[in-house]
Amino acid sequence: MLQIYGTLGPACGETETLVRLFRAGMTGVRLNLSHVGLPGAAEEIEHLHAAARRCGVTPQLLIDMQGPELRVGALPEPLMLEEGASVRLGEEIPLPAAVGPYLVPGQEVLLDDGKLLLRVTESLERGALARVERGGVLRSRKSAALPGADIRLPAMTDSDRENLRLARDYGVTGVMQPFVRGREDLETVREALDAAGGRDIRLFAKIENREGVEKLEELLPAAGEIVIARGDLGNSGPLWELPALQKRIAAACRAAGRPFMVVTQMLASMERSPVPTRAEVSDIFNAVLDGAASVMLTGETAVGRYPVEAMEYLVHTVREAEKFIGAL
Repeated sequence: MLQIYGTLGPACGETETLVRLFRAGMTGVRLNLSHVGLPGAAEEIEHLHAAARRCGVTPQLLIDMQGPELRVGALPEPLMLEEGASVRLGEEIPLPAAVGPYLVPGQEVLLDDGKLLLRVTESLERGALARVERGGVLRSRKSAALPGADIRLPAMTDSDRENLRLARDYGVTGVMQPFVRGREDLETVREALDAAGGRDIRLFAKIENREGVEKLEELLPAAGEIVIARGDLGNSGPLWELPALQKRIAAACRAAGRPFMVVTQMLASMERSPVPTRAEVSDIFNAVLDGAASVMLTGETAVGRYPVEAMEYLVHTVREAEKFIGAL
């Protein structure tokens, strides 16, 4: 049976909502540690375990690490980026210092899973000027990507190491390593987990860029599960190439007997709507037919208006797909 995950957040952080999610068929949750550490999420984690006890289930708790992921820094308030406007990267929009040398004229900068697009127009001594080509509201700690730029960051941050040290104490069952670039990244995390007494904690390799796709064969033996993370993977090239990448990764996992997860925007419209689109339920159904071992909701349960309804649609669609496979 497939594992079905939601993501912890303000929309589902209370015990009663989590009880409803488990009763709908959710088997576990993801906690995004790009915004908070395990101690800072202690209350939500306790609500999770309390809800699981009430439902008589043992929940899977996956922590999504910071890793070598680029993110916008803290903003004093949400920033409205108007198309055609000029903004200063490094000042108005804080970015990690490591991106500085890559902020050259013509470089694209994608923010918040590619929802926002900037293009660098001028390099400055500290940061750069960029033109907003696809605007919207930018909030703190949203993802950033510079397509084509080979920015080398450590596999783990100091915060990641501390979270791994505490993982067992909080009931963590799996660690999701973002932007995996090669087997060495996974071995680094595995060693830290084992040293912290987490030998039984599974390691999930998130494939989020072309380097991860090209190194997939060497990643398969080192990962407990491969994650087809379509948000940033979709930023790694033209969006119309993403479906082929997903199929390619799924096929490689099937051939190697390695489980894989499909995630990102599976029911994105349900962040605002009580009913999904036909395309979304077809996407879920096809992910199951492709052999996915697990599927996950992110913003739908974390910040959406209809977290329980979204989980119900996900579970019903997964079960229908399993029934279809069983009848073949």
